Amino acid sequence: MTTHTGYASASFDTYASNTALYADTALAEGTDWARRFRRHAAADDPATDAAARPGDTVVVAPHAGGIEAGTSELCLAVAGYHPADLAPAPPGGPVYDFWMFEGLRVTGNGALHVTSTRCDDPVARAMAAGSLRVLSLHGCTSGQAGLPEDAQAVLVGGADTAFAGQLAAALTDAGLHALDASGIKELAGLSPANICNGTRRGRGAQLEITAPLRTAMFGTHTRAGRGSTTMPVFWKLVSAARAAIAAAS
Repeated sequence: MTTHTGYASASFDTYASNTALYADTALAEGTDWARRFRRHAAADDPATDAAARPGDTVVVAPHAGGIEAGTSELCLAVAGYHPADLAPAPPGGPVYDFWMFEGLRVTGNGALHVTSTRCDDPVARAMAAGSLRVLSLHGCTSGQAGLPEDAQAVLVGGADTAFAGQLAAALTDAGLHALDASGIKELAGLSPANICNGTRRGRGAQLEITAPLRTAMFGTHTRAGRGSTTMPVFWKLVSAARAAIAAAS
C-alpha cells in the first residue's frame, strides 16, 4: 500500500469540502473512503448523574487511513481503544468520542485529502460543537516542519494554548520531541474554521506527527499490519495525549 506522509496545504486538495467528496459518484464509500466514529451515550440530565455527563473531549483524525498513515491507529488508541481489536485500552480506562475519515485505496489516497478548515462532515462538526475540546491528529513530513528529513517530532498547535501546552509538556516528559507549531502557518491549527477549533469554546488542539516518527510506531507499516504491530513509541505518544486530556480543564 502506498501511503501519504503529509498533505497540510489546501492548495493541493482535489475537493473543496467533505460534502463535495461524498457527492463524487466516481468514488465509493467503503472502497475508496470510509468514516468511523463513536459517540458515547450520556444521561439526559447530567446534573443528576455526573458519571454520565456528555464527553468533554473528541479525538479526530481527518486524514486517516492511507492519507496520513498511522493516524487511524493513533485516533483509536488516544480515544481508549486498541487499534488491533477495539478492546478498551487500558481496560477500565476512560474512553472518548472519536471520528475519522479514512482513505482506503491501495494508491492515490492523497487525492482524498480535505484540509481541516474545509472539513464539513456533519457528524464531525456536531461532535466537535458539543464538546469542550477537540484533539485532532495529523501527519506531516519533516520538511513541512522545517526539520531534517529523518526527524522524529510532534508539532503541537491549535487555538487552545493551555491544552496545547499540556500536550507539549506531556509529550516531552514521555521523551518525545515536541515543538510549538504556532509559527508554521500550515501546521499551526489556529484558524477558527479548523475542525479542532469548532468546539463549544471555539478552541482545541492538534498534533502534527512527522512521517519518520509514525513509521517508527509500527513493526509493519501497512493498513493491515499497523494495528497489531504497535511499538513502544506509539504507546508513549498515546499515553502522553491521554494524560494531557485527563489534566485539561
